[in-house]
Amino acid sequence: MIAEGQVILFRFPQTDKTEAKLRPALVLNQLPGPYNDWLICMISSQLHHAISDFDEVLTSRASDFEESGLKSVSVIRISRLAVVDSYILLGKLGQIDKQRLTRIKRKIASWIEGTKLTVR
Repeated sequence: MIAEGQVILFRFPQTDKTEAKLRPALVLNQLPGPYNDWLICMISSQLHHAISDFDEVLTSRASDFEESGLKSVSVIRISRLAVVDSYILLGKLGQIDKQRLTRIKRKIASWIEGTKLTVR
């Protein structure tokens, strides 16, 4: 069963239309309506892609790192969003904590609204 805050595997599409690679992604929320669609965001071990004061870096010292199922320090790339049908979500690696998930959702909402939000 898919749930908010899960770290899952997914073939995330590339913006240059090259073949998608199997990558971890974070499940943000199920979309309303009759379909089994989910909003997810990409997770990368390439820390140089992190946007300062926007993306979430999950360090090995974080309280939810072990539960996340990730193997290395990673960046949750909040600006790399996708809506996908649940059938292409390939498996659960782990889970992030509710506080981190709430912070990520607030950052996304603030970004969409065009407001500055200081989230800790």
